[in-house]
Amino acid sequence: MDSWSLLLAAFLGLIEGLTEFIPVSSTGHILLVGHFIGFESAGKTFEVVIQLGAVLAILSIYAAKLLTVVVAAPSDPTARRFIYSVLVAFAPAVVIGVLAHDIIKTVFFETPILIASMLIVGGVVLLFVDRIAPEPKEEDAMRFPLGMSFKIGLIQCLAMIPGVSRSGATIVGALMLGASKRSAAEFSFFLSMPTMLGAFTYDLWKSRDVLDLGAWQEIAVGFVVAMITAILVVRWLLEFVSRNGYAVFGWWRIIVGGVALVALLMAP
Repeated sequence: MDSWSLLLAAFLGLIEGLTEFIPVSSTGHILLVGHFIGFESAGKTFEVVIQLGAVLAILSIYAAKLLTVVVAAPSDPTARRFIYSVLVAFAPAVVIGVLAHDIIKTVFFETPILIASMLIVGGVVLLFVDRIAPEPKEEDAMRFPLGMSFKIGLIQCLAMIPGVSRSGATIVGALMLGASKRSAAEFSFFLSMPTMLGAFTYDLWKSRDVLDLGAWQEIAVGFVVAMITAILVVRWLLEFVSRNGYAVFGWWRIIVGGVALVALLMAP
């Protein structure tokens, strides 16, 4: 494993940490950047597994709150409902993720034009929703009704197409279902934990035979960089969207997707 490969892994980990929790598609960014700089990971596992590093950032920030919920769950109906809410939202991704895993990795991950197009489409949707989302009825991400959580979980499954954005899909779904901008972002954070842990575990198991020492070193570097970067992003994001909304991320998606699409179409 040469130092250049580890440097590229660290660079992609930085992109992952910066983009995982903002609605711009971290996977889409990593796959497009990897395509243009010539980064190839074994079985495209690196691009999935390093996302868990970003999720650990959520655990580090919300550890006290989550521990309180777990301890209170046996006697507190509100705590139990929050746990059920996240699990209900997570369930659709389990089913569809397992059934569609192979086509996601071998077709969607290998089609840069699709990824760039989804960045653009998602950007337009985000701009539209940021303007027309209904008046919020739910201000607390830990008190979403179970039916609302399940619908958000269904919408999250759209993000199995790289470029759509897991956080973008869940935030847009939550906003349209009556969540405030801050609670939509927070619920997306909470839902990322079981979703990314599940993706990490399943993808690592499926790819166990193609990972050599070099691949593990790349994953370790990307994982650590993603976690450190994501801690900084999460602390900033909630305050930013509470004040400014999501339009800036919509424009970012359109610009990045447009530039990537033009570059792909002009390539020999």
